[in-house]
Amino acid sequence: MKNQLKRPLAVVFDTDNTLYPYDFPHKAALEAVARKASLMLGVSRDRFISAFRRAREETKKRLEHTASSHSRLLYFQRTIEILTGKTQLLFTLDLEQTYWRTFLSRCVLFPGLLDFLEVLKKEGVATAIVTDLTSQIQFRKIIYFDLEQYFNYVVTSEESGLDKPDLLPFRLILEKLNIPPRDIWMIGDSAGNDVRGAKRAGMFAIQKLHAGVKKGTGESRADYYFRNYSQILSVFRKLVARD
Repeated sequence: MKNQLKRPLAVVFDTDNTLYPYDFPHKAALEAVARKASLMLGVSRDRFISAFRRAREETKKRLEHTASSHSRLLYFQRTIEILTGKTQLLFTLDLEQTYWRTFLSRCVLFPGLLDFLEVLKKEGVATAIVTDLTSQIQFRKIIYFDLEQYFNYVVTSEESGLDKPDLLPFRLILEKLNIPPRDIWMIGDSAGNDVRGAKRAGMFAIQKLHAGVKKGTGESRADYYFRNYSQILSVFRKLVARD
């Protein structure tokens, strides 16, 4: 590879599907919302899911590449409008709370992540998060996992203005860290967003691989890959020992 793996001065993490598996909590949360909506609106589960998917597509198309394009609140607002022909604010808020309450209750960190974070902290390596979505829910996730103590900085796409792979969130975290990008590892699951954005920003891009994640190609090809955090921790310890 063109870039050589070396001991970092900082490690930047993506959040969703990088710190924890995303698919299971999302599916559980959406099913909980569908059950509640079906009872309250008298529609079938399949009809609700169909309306939700349409609402999600409409919202993403309208708000593309912004934090709001991921908003469950907006998804559920539009879903209810599709199903009932009007906006229902209390019901929308209820569904959003049901979604995130269920989502968080099903979240589990990837094995070995905490060990890796502990070692980074012990070795004095700065750490940060660069994540899409709105700040409030991403902050809630970090607090829920009791991870605040491990990160020096957090940047959301709401704060920076645009989602990854746009350079804005990466420039903002570089400004906060005040560390040259060549000395920073960026760890994420998405080749198109995390890897491509990090490489464009001059960072060393590391992709976490697991079920459902595909290796990127071309400008989305990572500089390094790993499947579990015990593996990347072992690599980091070897680099520390070498120094």
